[in-house]
Amino acid sequence: MKYYIGFDPGFSGAWGAIDQNGEYIACGDMIHTDQYIETEKIWDEITDMLNGNDCEITLEWVASMPNQGVSSTFKFGSAFGAALALAQRFKTPWHLVTPRVWKKALKLDSDKKQSLELGRRLFPRAPLKRIKDNGRAEALLIAYYQFTQTRGY
Repeated sequence: MKYYIGFDPGFSGAWGAIDQNGEYIACGDMIHTDQYIETEKIWDEITDMLNGNDCEITLEWVASMPNQGVSSTFKFGSAFGAALALAQRFKTPWHLVTPRVWKKALKLDSDKKQSLELGRRLFPRAPLKRIKDNGRAEALLIAYYQFTQTRGY
């Protein structure tokens, strides 16, 4: 079986996985200390979930935001780098997609509430109950975006 894994990078980001039928498999947060992403813990969660199945990974391609401070920009960049390193570590096809592209394809805008609502509709079994689960929702939607691209939707 093939899984699609999406990464919403950042300290409040997450990862999410769906299967080759577009069904929810699992998701998790970007585990971190106050200083860095704990890639080994995330790696363990994802490899346990994969259980030997193939995967294709899509990572949101992000950049610093206007008026973002130097310290927060550096922290955000290091979180993106950790997510990128995780994607590369799987030695499987991986892609970068901008928020503008994947959100447009799924008819979303920058409102994270919309992403959370769509994630809840598409993946009712996913743990997306809290407002702060929007990172999980976006990670699952990034995986779903890649699933739809593979299927030619």
